[in-house]
Amino acid sequence: MSIKLEHVSLDYEDGGRINHALKDVTLEIPDNQFVGLIGHTGSGKSSLIQHLNGLLHATSGTIYYNGENIYAEGYSMRKLRNKVGLVFQYPEHQLFEVDVFADVCFGPKNQGLSEEEVKERAREALNLVGLDESYYKKSPFELSGGQKRRVAIAGVLAMNPEVLVLDEPTAGLDPRGRDEILGQIKELKEQRNMTIVLVSHSMEDVARYVDRLIVMNHGEAVYDGTPREVFRHYKELEKIGLAAPQVTYLMHQLKERGLDVNTDVITIEEAREELKRVLSKKKNTVSIQADSLLNVTNEVHQGDTASC
Repeated sequence: MSIKLEHVSLDYEDGGRINHALKDVTLEIPDNQFVGLIGHTGSGKSSLIQHLNGLLHATSGTIYYNGENIYAEGYSMRKLRNKVGLVFQYPEHQLFEVDVFADVCFGPKNQGLSEEEVKERAREALNLVGLDESYYKKSPFELSGGQKRRVAIAGVLAMNPEVLVLDEPTAGLDPRGRDEILGQIKELKEQRNMTIVLVSHSMEDVARYVDRLIVMNHGEAVYDGTPREVFRHYKELEKIGLAAPQVTYLMHQLKERGLDVNTDVITIEEAREELKRVLSKKKNTVSIQADSLLNVTNEVHQGDTASC
C-alpha cells in the first residue's frame, strides 16, 4: 500500500537551539516500488524511515498509509506496524530466543495468531530468506553474520508486512554476505510484490538494486529519481558528502581520454557491456585491450566491496 508524506517536519531542541531532523518533506512511495534512501550521517535518513511506521511523530505535516491519516484520532499504530515492517541496522542484536525457529515465531505469535498459523508464517519467512529446516533448531548465535541478518529479516517477514523498511541491512558484512542479502531482498520484492525501502551508504548497491533513489541532505529530500538520473548529478552529490558509483567516474575518465563511452553507466555489468561495444568498434585503432579495461572495472568493484 502507498505511503504519502505531506510537508513533514521533525524539530528537536539542542542546547536551547531548534534543529530540523526533517524539513518540509513531501513524497509518495507507491506499491511494489524498490526505493533507495541515501545521505551523509545526520542527513535525516533514519528519522524519515522511523516516521513510516509511526515510531517517530512528526512535529508538523501529515502521513498517510493506504489513504488513511496515521495521526488521526483512533488510528491503530499497532496495525500500521504490522503492515510496515522496520528492520534496524544490526538487527541480529535483537535475536534472543533459544533457536532460529522460535525467534522467527515471536512476532506472529504476538499478533494473536493460532499456533499452526504462527509456525506456517515462520516456515514461509525462513524459506523466503533462504534458510531451510536444517537451521530451525540452531542457536541464532552460532550462525554467521549474514545468516543472523537473514533470521532477523525473517522475523519481520513472518508478521506479513506489506512494506519492508531496511536500515543498512548489509552493514558489517563481507562482500559475499552483502550480495546474498541484497539478492534475497530483491527476490522478496518480486515474489511478494512488496514495497521495499532500503537505506544504504553503498552507491554500488543502490545503483544495482533499486528502482528509485531519494537523496537526503540536512533533513530535506534534495534529489528524487531513478539511480541513473540522480547519479548524473555526481558533482553536486560530492558537495554534500556523497558520490556516484565508482564505475561512473571510470566512464567519465575514459570519455576524457577519447573513448566514446556512455557516461550514464552505473553498474559493473553495464560498464563491461559498454566497453565491449566501444572497443569492438575501435579494435583496429585503439591500443588498449578490452580485457585490461574490463579488469579495471573488476578491480574497482573489488576495491569498493572490500571497503564496506
